[in-house]
Amino acid sequence: MSIQDRVFGKPLATSEERAEHIGVAAGIPIFGLDALTSAAYGPEAAMALLIPLGLLGTTYILPIISTILVLLVIVFFSYRQTIQAYPSGGGSYTVATENLGHGAGLLAAAALMIDYILTAAVGISAGVTALTSAVPGLQPHTLLLCLFILAILTVINLRGVKDTGTAFIIPTFLFIGTLLTLIVVGVYKTYAAGGHPLPVSPIPPALPQTVKYLGYWLMLKAFSSGCAAMTGVEAVSNGVMAFGEPRAKRAQQTLTIIIVILIVLLYGTAWLAKHYGIMAMNPDETGYQSLLSLLVTAVFGRGWFYYTTMGSVLLALALSANTAFADFPRLVRAIAIQDYLPHVFILRGRRLLFSHGVYALTTFTAIILILFKGVTDRLIPLYAIGAFLAFTLSQAGMVIHWKKQEGDHKGRGWHMFVNGIGAVATGITTCIVLASKFMSGAWVTALLIPILILLMLAVKRHYNRIKAEMAECAPINLDNLEQPLVVIPMARWDRITEKALRFGLLMSKEVKVVHIHAEGEGDPGLEHQWDDMIMAPLRAHHMQEPELVTITSSYRFILQPLMEYILELEEQNPGRKVAVLLPELVVRHWWENALHNQRVQLLKLLLLVRGNQRIVVVNIPWYL
Repeated sequence: MSIQDRVFGKPLATSEERAEHIGVAAGIPIFGLDALTSAAYGPEAAMALLIPLGLLGTTYILPIISTILVLLVIVFFSYRQTIQAYPSGGGSYTVATENLGHGAGLLAAAALMIDYILTAAVGISAGVTALTSAVPGLQPHTLLLCLFILAILTVINLRGVKDTGTAFIIPTFLFIGTLLTLIVVGVYKTYAAGGHPLPVSPIPPALPQTVKYLGYWLMLKAFSSGCAAMTGVEAVSNGVMAFGEPRAKRAQQTLTIIIVILIVLLYGTAWLAKHYGIMAMNPDETGYQSLLSLLVTAVFGRGWFYYTTMGSVLLALALSANTAFADFPRLVRAIAIQDYLPHVFILRGRRLLFSHGVYALTTFTAIILILFKGVTDRLIPLYAIGAFLAFTLSQAGMVIHWKKQEGDHKGRGWHMFVNGIGAVATGITTCIVLASKFMSGAWVTALLIPILILLMLAVKRHYNRIKAEMAECAPINLDNLEQPLVVIPMARWDRITEKALRFGLLMSKEVKVVHIHAEGEGDPGLEHQWDDMIMAPLRAHHMQEPELVTITSSYRFILQPLMEYILELEEQNPGRKVAVLLPELVVRHWWENALHNQRVQLLKLLLLVRGNQRIVVVNIPWYL
């Protein structure tokens, strides 16, 4: 077995696709890990904005999280209906395009692509934050750890959907189990202590209060930061096709389980933070710990359960980026099918997944992590805008979808009401998030979305132009068919150029061998061999004679005189094709290319760039 097969798995035949479909158990870690792990940073992101209130800020976190949960439930019911209406995969791009038009579809596509890239970056950076909270000595190596985890995720995902789900099941359920244990034990201790539990181990005190009360603007900023907990909810609707039959039912079951667990984790975390009097810490201060680290320390102390929990949080958060790896390739494939992205994203790799989407996501995520040095709080302001914009367009599209249904479709009015409420609620939230986070970095996302749309439109125009030029409905045109003018660049007479000349003589009766002679270099050129090695054998067999064209190069240039001669020859022979035969040495090992000049490759590139329809380039390889 080759190293490639060991690392990435053996290639899968197309007929094996059914075996790669997943069930509910695997669907939770693959499509739900991003949403579930937001419980580890969503409440903290909201509380970080309340730090100026000191300990008073803990009293506001429950109302803020409760508002987010109401919004989450609305979005949940909306996406259940989306799955029902689009059992073949009804992501925001598909729904918006079919019901609101291509403009809305491109807006959803750009928003989702940015959201998935940030999902991967935030998940990985939050996982590393959990690690550095438990082991502060690793904090200087945050970026390196982020890139290392990104590389591991890429390799795992390139093995295919089924292997990915299998690899992530244990970390996912360990994360859920430890957090649920934390919440259950924490709630029990709170009630046992009459609502005023004491931490098992001392925790850092909250920063002194610098703001007397919570203003509307501060409340909106805290709410918008906490909305990061809702990202990833749309993942199941995008990946319906990954499930086994009945697809829609399994996808709905998976989404329901994810949302129920997420509600418990979000509310439970906020509830414990309030009753234990734990406030988020400033990530830039020395000895920073995440909110979860403080909660586990307060409820259990720094024993084995603390390190088990923080280890599961690290694994789950780092692996939560897998939601993006699962959905981003499917999203860009859907966009590429409509000619808005390069067609390479449509191709399936050796493991029946869209590998080029994985490569693109890995590259962009690495760039984001490097630019923001892997710090979660620097990424959060860019986050959530894309997700909520996609939510809004998807739900608005679903309203139009139900409106288009003929007759009295069962539950049609109810479906329109639910999706309408979802569109309004997420639309308002999008505006709040954009306004409150604009100066903190959301302007970057707001700028990238129109840039992406313009790029996709440019790609579409390119493909439309190709289709228009390539369209041919008429029978083959047999007018003006004649042999081409054959041009063979020849530096010396050897076995490679002999092969090229033999082929050229078969192609045409008019062959021009072009030799560039460097003036003053002492090179005898081809003239001293031309008669004996070429012309004499041809005359003996009464064959057509090629013409030797020697061009003197005063400045030792090779490619420029060749290009000028070929272009001039094409201009002097209007209506006739010019076939340029390029003798090329093909070495056994890739590294041996460095031992030979690459003039043939450069000439080929120049001919393709500067040539036209009447210039044809033919490779004549000689395998070493």
